[in-house]
Amino acid sequence: MSLSSIKKRRVNVAVVGLGFMGVTHLRAYLKNSSARVVAVCGLGRLPENGLLRGVVGNIKKSDDIQLGANVRVYRRYEELLADPEVELVDLCTPTALHSSQAIAALAAGRHVLCEKPLAQQAAEARKVLKAAAASRAFLMPAMCMRFWPGWSGLKKVVADKTYGAVRAANFRRLSEMPAWGNAGSHPGGALLDLHIHDTDFVHWLFGRPRGVFSTGSAGAAGAIHHVITQYHYPGGPAVSAEGSWLLARGFHMSFTLHCERATLDFDLARGAEALRVDEAGKKTRTLKLDRGDGYEAEIRYFVDCVARGRKPEIVTARDALAALEICEAEEKSVRTGRWIKL
Repeated sequence: MSLSSIKKRRVNVAVVGLGFMGVTHLRAYLKNSSARVVAVCGLGRLPENGLLRGVVGNIKKSDDIQLGANVRVYRRYEELLADPEVELVDLCTPTALHSSQAIAALAAGRHVLCEKPLAQQAAEARKVLKAAAASRAFLMPAMCMRFWPGWSGLKKVVADKTYGAVRAANFRRLSEMPAWGNAGSHPGGALLDLHIHDTDFVHWLFGRPRGVFSTGSAGAAGAIHHVITQYHYPGGPAVSAEGSWLLARGFHMSFTLHCERATLDFDLARGAEALRVDEAGKKTRTLKLDRGDGYEAEIRYFVDCVARGRKPEIVTARDALAALEICEAEEKSVRTGRWIKL
């Protein structure tokens, strides 16, 4: 099916993996008038009579989703890829499956939105990039923070020097241990499940660091459950990020940007007043944020790219590879106690 032939109609979507993130993505597609969910694929959890029960994530329990009787249900990924109606495959499966499933979908001519990380190792991600280069279909990693209200606008703030140059930046993403965290199902631990969001965001704002120095804590299986990283930018801002699965309860997400003329501070716990700006001699301002979240925005963007036949630009597969390369350097730094050059 040519890209031009789907420009003026809804994009047919299949979601693979029906855990907490799969449910989150499904909900975003069902809100999107330009998308139509035609199929789902999973192993343990499947819809019954069109109803997909909610699932507990590391933050909360999701609501049930009514998919309807017309959505086809597959247990075998190969059968889903053979479905001629499926145009866009959304991968919300365990990390170990991402690279092989993305490569298979691209080879079948299906557009791919893949949850982070794109692969378990950078070497695997390079194979995915090679498959994407050989396919006419689009591949976009789901790095949702580039689309998150209160975060998405920072790229322009930094590039335009809206408040002067950035002098320092700090990012924090802390969560209680997910139910599957100690079971070894995510060998990358919090480093690749959680912290990679901020590594990617740092790379987006400031470019590839010259090197990293990280300290951290590993779980019994060896996966890194807590990491604090300093990203080295010679002559540039002092940038750091902290990611953790060691929070006793709940979830925390924040950043602070110290610019020449202002400090921007975001704290998810403040809700609608999450983003504040302090300028010298002025009262603190609270900036109004767009409704929704980064999941809805990234999915809306990718569906629009597919419908219009335009390759995604806000986040690319090369960005996903870069984030993995930096995270691998962070892991090496944690395990060796050394500064790692990039």
